[in-house]
Amino acid sequence: MSTQADPPGLSESDPALPDVAPQLRALRRRRGLTLEAAARRAGLSPAHLSRLETGRRQPSLPMLLGLARIYGTTVSELLGESAPERDPVLRADRAEPTEADGWIYRRAGARGRAMQALRVEVPYATPADLVRVHPGEEWLHVLGGRVRLTLGETAHVLDPGDSAHFDSLTPHRIAAATAGGAELLFVHTLMQSPAAELCLGGGTGRAR
Repeated sequence: MSTQADPPGLSESDPALPDVAPQLRALRRRRGLTLEAAARRAGLSPAHLSRLETGRRQPSLPMLLGLARIYGTTVSELLGESAPERDPVLRADRAEPTEADGWIYRRAGARGRAMQALRVEVPYATPADLVRVHPGEEWLHVLGGRVRLTLGETAHVLDPGDSAHFDSLTPHRIAAATAGGAELLFVHTLMQSPAAELCLGGGTGRAR
């Protein structure tokens, strides 16, 4: 039974979950994080995280999602499940387009990987041109048109062939700088995020 001091998402035990304590400790150490640093990122006290790693408490599924993102893995790996075999090749005729707020994107990589790769068509101006701040890293490469990338207070205009690589915790905005729109390759390290959580179309953000 949870105590009043426990953060949301923790329970004394959850019979539906296997013992994840050994995986939590191993993954934290593999990432080179101290108990204090990992606890701070997860919004826990070091004592609470220690209880998770020693099996004295079991995390709920929402807590596992947060820890998986911090450790750069998946909930499946935390639970000790084997990853399914994936086809390393994505054929062009299988990359179905998806549209959100005027942005059109096609998957350019496998699902469920630690990186999401997309091929994106960016219109000139849409409501999706919001400032974003979220965990992870982003890389983009301009294929056609021009892209205006705003990082913090600095705006950059990227021409075809230009690339950018930045920390997603830096307030950022991506928009086409040409009336005909732009096309780019985009890679994000926030694992398994639906399109609505990326900085491409449809996601939440704060307008500038």
